[in-house]
This record gives sequence, C-alpha cells and structure tokens, in this order.
Amino acid sequence: MSVLITTIAAILIFGLVVMIHELGHFISAKKAGIQVNEFSIGMGPALFTRVKNGTRYSVRALPIGGYVSMEGEDEELEEQPAEEEAFAGQAPQAEPEKQGLPFPQVKVWKRAVVIAAGAVMNLILGFVVLLVMFSMQDVLVSRTIAMFEEGAPAQAAGLEVGDEIMAINGRRCFVANDIIYELQRSQDYTADFTVKRGGRILQINDVHFDAVQNGETTTMNMGFKVYAMEKTVGNVLSQAGNYTLFYGRLVFRSLMDLVTGRVSATELSGPVGIVSAINQAAGMGLSEVLSLLALLTINLGIFNLLPFPALDGGKLVFLLFEGIFRRPLPKKFEIWVNMVGLVFLFGLMLFATFNDLGRLF
Repeated sequence: MSVLITTIAAILIFGLVVMIHELGHFISAKKAGIQVNEFSIGMGPALFTRVKNGTRYSVRALPIGGYVSMEGEDEELEEQPAEEEAFAGQAPQAEPEKQGLPFPQVKVWKRAVVIAAGAVMNLILGFVVLLVMFSMQDVLVSRTIAMFEEGAPAQAAGLEVGDEIMAINGRRCFVANDIIYELQRSQDYTADFTVKRGGRILQINDVHFDAVQNGETTTMNMGFKVYAMEKTVGNVLSQAGNYTLFYGRLVFRSLMDLVTGRVSATELSGPVGIVSAINQAAGMGLSEVLSLLALLTINLGIFNLLPFPALDGGKLVFLLFEGIFRRPLPKKFEIWVNMVGLVFLFGLMLFATFNDLGRLF
C-alpha cells in the first residue's frame, strides 16, 4: 500500500508540475497568435486526440507531464508518427488547419513571453499550493522572539523578547525558516542580527549560539522561540508570498553552493531521490506533500530560467541576441548548442540518480 501511495503521489506531483509548465507556454502562445500544433497531457503513444481551433489536444499513455508543439519552433521534431493513432484504435487524423503564425514570425518580445510563461506558471502554482497549505494550518509562525531559554547566549548578546528578526548576516529573513537556514550556514555558531524593536531598526553583532551534540551530528541551539501569528486572510496571503520567495532563494543559493563547492556534488539528487522524498512526505501527511510540491514547482520554474542551453533561459538568451542584433542566430548553431546542453543535462540526471541509488543501497 505504501508503494502504491508513493507511486500515485509521484505521478500526480511530477505530472502536475510539468503540465502546468507546458500550460503556461500553451496559453501565452495562443494569446500571441502562434500556431500551436499540439498540446499533450502525458508522453508516449496517444490514447486520445481531438482537433479544435487548429490545435490537436492529446492524452498520452505515460502520465509524466506533457508538451506543447508550436509551428516552426523545432521543425525537425514536428512530424508525428502515424502509428501513434493506431495505439488508441483510431484512424489517423488530418493535421490541424493552421490558424496562427509560425513561432519565428512573431515579434521577439512575444516569443520571450511565451518562453518565460512556463516558468512563471510554475512560480504561480507554488504560491497557490502554499496558499492552500497555510489555509489548512491552525497557526502561522512569525519572526518575532517570544521567549528565551534560561541562560541563552542570544539574550546575553542583546536580543530581546519582542524583537522582529529582519535579517541575519545581512540576508533578509522572509519567514521563520530563514532564521534556521541562516544560522545553520553561519560560521563558529556566531551571527549578526538586524532586528526591528519599537519601530527602530537595530544591528546586533556577534550573537553566539550553543552547539548541541546528537550522536555524530552537531546542531545549533537557537535558545529562543518565536510567536505564532493570528490566522487572517492577510497573514495567509503574506506567508504564502514570503515562502514563495524563501523557496525561490533556497533553490538559487543551493545551485550556487554546488557551483562554488560549498556543497559536494554527491549531495545532488535526481528523480529517485525526489520519489524517496515524496514517500517520506506522504507518510507525514498532506501538509508535507503540499510543501514538497511547492518546492518542486518553484525549483523547476527557477531552474528553467537559468541561461543554459536546452533550458527556457537559454532560449531567452538566443531571443535577446536576436532582439539586439535584429537577426536570429543560425538555426544549425542553435540546434547544436541545445544538443550539447541536453547531453550535459542528461548526464547530470544520471549522476544524480547514481547518488540517489548509492544513498538508498
């Protein structure tokens, strides 16, 4: 039963995250007057297809996301094998009648909006999921200190009950989790605080924290607790927005940690690790599943905007070049660069999967 729940949860989460991404491309392409040849839910052989308003809508056998095929975007990939229709027991259908312009013939800024829309939809989905999650919770957590443990070094250093923690080590704290995250990254269990006290912004430096030994793991004891917030519509909206920013910055900083070597590449996780995380979240309850879904969709949105070949961010770089120099890059060059990017990303996924399997076994 546990395996079944994990499988269903993984399919739903992966499928929803990727489908929402492609839906962003689809809606924006239609609005921009681009001919969309197909919008597919799922991958692989077609189970069902229907043509409407010049677009083929398909449901495919593998429930792992979907795709949008726009006229002229990738000419070499646009031909669909006729035998796909036989899988569904249907007669091959005629190609949709063209009702829009090919992708390259639309203004550069409109194409940029279409490319970026997938990532934007992922970020919007993350906000909506967090909104649902916080609406389900009984209380919300603030960044305001409520009490100190007896003899807490943080109190001796100058922090007081009622201080609202605005930043740690110069980095803004959007939510309470930022406090824990920043303190874990501090050196020698010492950090600089920026707090709001009585309407004034104060800087309190060299705040030290106790180290706690749990077996072979050393953790930091903050020595204080924060207040709960009243659950209002405004606070729920605020928490959802701030946690979207928290997750977004967390994703970006994690990538930077990998690049700079602060975190070992062996910590990189792939699909197997994500499924394992979904399994753990499913056992903890709906709130944990929603939190993981929000993190994954925000992760996908930000990762896709990176200026790397084969990603949406790489395509935006090509469009920026076209907008500046008034001519596109040679198609063969673009295809070659994207192929190199795909090979690298595929290799990275294999490496991450190898890491996941090593941790499991």
